[in-house]
Amino acid sequence: MRRTDREIQSREAIDQIIQAAGVFHLGLSQADSPYVVPLSFGYDGKSVYFHTADEGMKIDYMTANPRVCFEMEQAVHIIRDEQACKWGQAFNSVIGFGMVHEITDEPGRKAAMQQVMLHYSGKEWEFDAETFSKIRLWRISIEQVTGKRRGE
Repeated sequence: MRRTDREIQSREAIDQIIQAAGVFHLGLSQADSPYVVPLSFGYDGKSVYFHTADEGMKIDYMTANPRVCFEMEQAVHIIRDEQACKWGQAFNSVIGFGMVHEITDEPGRKAAMQQVMLHYSGKEWEFDAETFSKIRLWRISIEQVTGKRRGE
């Protein structure tokens, strides 16, 4: 990280940023072509979980290359100044790398979807069998994660 003065080294602080983030940006690559998509997500302290439809570009990319990058941020706001070049943004952000795997067993799928819903609602849910059968669930095993903060 170039700006080591902004680096967050505490895993606890990184986890707090992830838990407070509302959107998860997933970076994928296939045949030298990048693709980034915003998603809803869940996090259990070790892995990130998300769901997709039965088919689509994300799935094409993930099955071709399961290595992924992800980003989340929170507490973002503009820092204003009288000089144009001194404007900026305050933020807390996390960037991570890992491998994505589809979850195919029923207990694992339910646990993954529970994690996503827990992230946003703080409670457990029952899932409608018909709706649940139309989605695919995925887990990113995190290999590396870093955090960065700029205050003001």
